[in-house]
Amino acid sequence: MAVALVAILVSAAMVLVIGEGLKRVIDAGFASANESILDATLGTMAALIAVLGVITWIRVYNVYWIGARFTADLRRKIYSHLVNLSPAFFEETRTGEVASRVTNDVTLVEAVMGGTFLYALRMTVTMLGCAVMLVYTSPKLALLALAATPVVLLPIGLLGFRVRHLSRQVQDRVADVTSHVDETIHEIRTVQAYAHEVPEVRTFGEHVEAVFAVTASRAGYLALLISTVIVLAFGAVGLLLWVGAHDVFAGRISAGELTAFIFYAVIAANGMFVVTEVYGEIQRAAGASERLLELLATQSSIRAPANAKPMPQPARGEVAFEAVTFHYPSRPQAAALDGFSLRVSPGEVVALVGPSGAGKTTVFQLLLRFYDPTSGRVTLDGVDARDAHPQDLRSRIALVSQEPVIFAANVRENVRYGRPEATDEEVRTALEAAYALDFSMRLPEGLDTNLGERGVKLSGGQRQRVAIARAILADRSVLLLDEATSALDAESEKTVQLALERLMRGRTTIIIAHRLATVKSADRIVVMDHGREVATGTHASLVAGDGLYARLAALQFNVPLP
Repeated sequence: MAVALVAILVSAAMVLVIGEGLKRVIDAGFASANESILDATLGTMAALIAVLGVITWIRVYNVYWIGARFTADLRRKIYSHLVNLSPAFFEETRTGEVASRVTNDVTLVEAVMGGTFLYALRMTVTMLGCAVMLVYTSPKLALLALAATPVVLLPIGLLGFRVRHLSRQVQDRVADVTSHVDETIHEIRTVQAYAHEVPEVRTFGEHVEAVFAVTASRAGYLALLISTVIVLAFGAVGLLLWVGAHDVFAGRISAGELTAFIFYAVIAANGMFVVTEVYGEIQRAAGASERLLELLATQSSIRAPANAKPMPQPARGEVAFEAVTFHYPSRPQAAALDGFSLRVSPGEVVALVGPSGAGKTTVFQLLLRFYDPTSGRVTLDGVDARDAHPQDLRSRIALVSQEPVIFAANVRENVRYGRPEATDEEVRTALEAAYALDFSMRLPEGLDTNLGERGVKLSGGQRQRVAIARAILADRSVLLLDEATSALDAESEKTVQLALERLMRGRTTIIIAHRLATVKSADRIVVMDHGREVATGTHASLVAGDGLYARLAALQFNVPLP
């Protein structure tokens, strides 16, 4: 930035020197008809112009380097902030809206930082230098130019505010477009299955027209701003030329001085035009900046404590919920958990069963500290989840969900996500343990095969086994299985179940399952309803009773109630 600023000052100074050179060419060269003076003056000016070219290269390169560096740092800062925000933020914010801020808004800011702002700064410095030279050349004409300046600057302030306001609206409408595209492309199979293409295109068209309407309104104000300044600025130059010509005829100034004055006035007027145009661009970027700053100012509801308590070594995998009550921020009226208590010993396999909305998934969300309980405590190995650093806490937990998350990367990278430093041999061992090595090796490029967005190149059972391999490689003391086999056919379920049995060995395991056949062998089954524990025991003891579990078992196994 220092190099760029020096180059800006030097190039601005050299433009002013060229104006003085024009004065000497006319007064000392043409007026005196002295060819040697004319040649010497023009030669000096040519050398100055060559130096100006070098300085301009240095200035432009550094200015654009600054813009690129600023943008890269800004994108990293925003992304780093985003991935550390709690899930509560994403509950109420559309993914497309966030993506729009990271891409479209940053691009607008990049346009300003990548040259526009420093270009305006150079023109401002040049304008100030021209103002000094105008006073030096002709105080009378300079005073006249100063009187005309407020007339030119007033529209900038009035119209610029409106441009900025409309720019914010444009970015908001563009975010609507991005969100719609993100949602429909993500769910394209559902869109096409319901033959909903035409309504989606119509809705998208409405969003696009909303962007166009606001953009057209902003363009009108921006065009009015620029055209007004052009008319006023060059009108003022014309007035100065008329007054100055009469002064030359009257002998009050020389022709060279008038030429230099007009040169400086034109440079100043052009600078004012550029600054006005840039001001409009800056107002557009300011609207985008407001949205970015708003995002960066968003505080995560889940933060590491100032003095995080270290997790005990070695990890035992002891989990406890102590009279936990919790309300989701988006649903504050209903308690997802209501005075819920649970203690899981190291190495124990506990299953959570119950109807939808009973609070089973909420148990996982609180244990991973995606949320904090409204009251009560959640502990892992005796440490309150709120007292530990979230990353330390989560590094002891492996999750295999109903919808396995597969990234748009190859097999090896997807498995290594559980432990980035793992060797290739460890990855292969984990795949083998998950019964996933055979099909992985049959892929076109083996373990280097890119699995596509969300793992579209794999079947449901294959995706699930890759996710299990990831959990095996992570080798964590607590395992959370969230409906890990419910979406699979019988053959895939059997293979996945074998992989899960290997994964569960020696680990504290908590299982969420609607299909009771998958939890019959659990050490303990906890039956939940409306956020509370209503029964606990083994499969046999719960079936023998006359409670919710017995009714669920009767429905699923087609057996009569006791």
